[in-house]
Amino acid sequence: MREMADIIYTKVDEAPELASASFLPIIRAFTKAAGLTIGTRDISLAGRILANFPDYLTDAQKQSDALAELGEMVKQPGANVIKLPNISASQPQLNAAVKELQDQGYKLPDYPADPKTDEEKSVKARYDAIKGSAVNPVLREGNSDRRAPKAVKEYAKKNPHRMGEWLPSSKTHVATMGQHDFRSNEKSVTIAAASVGSAKIEFVGKDGTASTLKSDWPLEEGDVIDATYMSVRALSAFLAKEIQDAKDQGVLFSLHMKATMMKVSDPIIFGHCVKTFLKGVFDKHAATFDELGVNPDLGIGDLEAKVATLPADKAAEIQADIKAAFGNGPDMYMVNSDKGITNLHVSSDVIIDASMPALIRAGGKGWGPDGKEHDAKCVIPDSSYAGVYSAVIDFCRENGALDPAKMGTVPNVGLMAQKAEEYGSHPQTFKAPADGTIRVVDAAGTTLIEHGVEVGDIWRACRTKDAPIRDWVKLGVTRSRLSGMPGIFWLDKSRAHDAELLKKVEAYLPDHDTSGLDLKVMAPTEAAKYSTERIARGEDTIAITGNVLRDYLTDLYPILEVGTSAKMLSIVPLMNGGGLFETGAGGSAPKHVQQLQEENYLRWDSLGEFCALGASLEHLANVKSNGKAQVLADALDKAIEGLLDNDKSPARRVGGLDNRGSHFYIALYWAKALSEQDQDADLKAHFAPIAAALSDGEETIVGELNGVQGSPADTGGYYHAPQDKVDAVMRPSATLNGIIG
Repeated sequence: MREMADIIYTKVDEAPELASASFLPIIRAFTKAAGLTIGTRDISLAGRILANFPDYLTDAQKQSDALAELGEMVKQPGANVIKLPNISASQPQLNAAVKELQDQGYKLPDYPADPKTDEEKSVKARYDAIKGSAVNPVLREGNSDRRAPKAVKEYAKKNPHRMGEWLPSSKTHVATMGQHDFRSNEKSVTIAAASVGSAKIEFVGKDGTASTLKSDWPLEEGDVIDATYMSVRALSAFLAKEIQDAKDQGVLFSLHMKATMMKVSDPIIFGHCVKTFLKGVFDKHAATFDELGVNPDLGIGDLEAKVATLPADKAAEIQADIKAAFGNGPDMYMVNSDKGITNLHVSSDVIIDASMPALIRAGGKGWGPDGKEHDAKCVIPDSSYAGVYSAVIDFCRENGALDPAKMGTVPNVGLMAQKAEEYGSHPQTFKAPADGTIRVVDAAGTTLIEHGVEVGDIWRACRTKDAPIRDWVKLGVTRSRLSGMPGIFWLDKSRAHDAELLKKVEAYLPDHDTSGLDLKVMAPTEAAKYSTERIARGEDTIAITGNVLRDYLTDLYPILEVGTSAKMLSIVPLMNGGGLFETGAGGSAPKHVQQLQEENYLRWDSLGEFCALGASLEHLANVKSNGKAQVLADALDKAIEGLLDNDKSPARRVGGLDNRGSHFYIALYWAKALSEQDQDADLKAHFAPIAAALSDGEETIVGELNGVQGSPADTGGYYHAPQDKVDAVMRPSATLNGIIG
């Protein structure tokens, strides 16, 4: 492993990576003055692909496995990693990235959807390991402490973002299965000493023949393991019912899932929705679709692309049938109504943790095919957490929209360390190959959990280790003590997994001083109702949750509170003493890239990155007793306040300040704060002339940055853009570059 720099910065994808091209030179210039080193590691989708296929590349093209290296690094006491949002690739995104790399001269193999040879099976396995939430579980060797920075929260109160009007007559609602789904079929056990060792997951056919789906699943004493399945027969019936009901009610039909993180389960569910919505088309053209290799899991966009390759008359026939199906069904929730891109175009277009808060913020409205906003049926098939969104919708319908100027806050303490609760995304999720039984068998041969399944049913299992649970309870108590806020453990004692976790929470809470603290346990739907009522009154409540709820809530409440989750401070105290600092969510990153390419305007807000850097410097100061790092951190805090108070965050459209302009102003305010402080004379002297130069050059620099707007920008690629082209686009001010270096 390479020598560890003081701070490791991750190279990622899309808008966050473009923004780094502008901001990272500033970081390096400022930290260099304090004798600090900044390293980088490439965990982008393209970088992960290249790292996993060295045998297909020339020596010059080969790339080290930075993700594996970081995975070891975060276990070290001295780790200090700033992690930007990366692509959790869906299948279409993976295919697109591979195609781009191939076009650039990388002789990578195509993704073999139906592998026949051993080589094709090996290639598919390597690609599958890159899909979905492949990065976060490797890096998250600690639990999550995520909250709105004070400066961000105060700014939102003084400058509240627009909230759509909620009417009592709103028909917007959540539809969920409630039975025959993951929630209702879940079974869970805590591993006893007798079951420690390598377990296996088996499928047993009706004839009694057993086949191994997964071997060598390591189980340790105290682990909580779950297994469950969703009936696709019940899923299809549910979807058909809700599609018809949406039409009857005159509301938009919208499907909300997490097909990026839940890379195995949710694309299958998505595919069933595509097939159900277009049932007549799939039935009529089944033979043709088989010949074309149509896979509904890839969405209507892929279907339309394959149909377009047919002879003109046959293509026109199918296209007419698809158009008729849309005409006969309910209006669809649209991703882009101008281009006719629906909710079912591709599975990664609508991601629940971003789409549901945006709809709630908009007054329960979604965009329809007519380019106007309408009430919507929000279909969330699995009922595990659907009630959370339903509770917030019900509150808003009854009480009106929440007011950001008065809202309290809901920070989150999330259980995520060591792949806790990684449902549907890791190699314990399977499609039942036939009718039969899927079971978990421990090293001693004892069946721990089993389910009867039908062909095509989606079965999943996960593991949550004991040490992360202990750490999670400790972190929840610590945050409640430090903040003075009440804390709620979002656990449902009637759900199998939560019941096992609740036993541990009750056992581990007495290990800590909880005197004077207000700690409660509530089922998620009840907790959402209670927390939403409190924030409406301006009261604060810590949500202490499992991993999936962490993912959902750290978008839901921030989007309502401060307008975006990208501005959140996400600290991961690593269990071995290091720190991982995450910079917010990246759900809107693709739209920002599109705008940059069309208009040379990047709307991405790096505020979360600024906050993460401040926390990283403060951590460095504490663990290494580095006074200069603390001075940098304190000055950056003042710079963030100045940025917000002076409204220098990116505007929404061409003509205003964009991401690059906000980076100039954070540099200006940071340099000024350093030149005005008296804690470190060397830093004061170093930054005085820099602050003066930036201040004197303000008009020129802003003119150079804004002057490039309005024309297309060529970054040379989407997933794997050449650095020189990205630098040219993201650093267009010669004056600023001359000052910063």
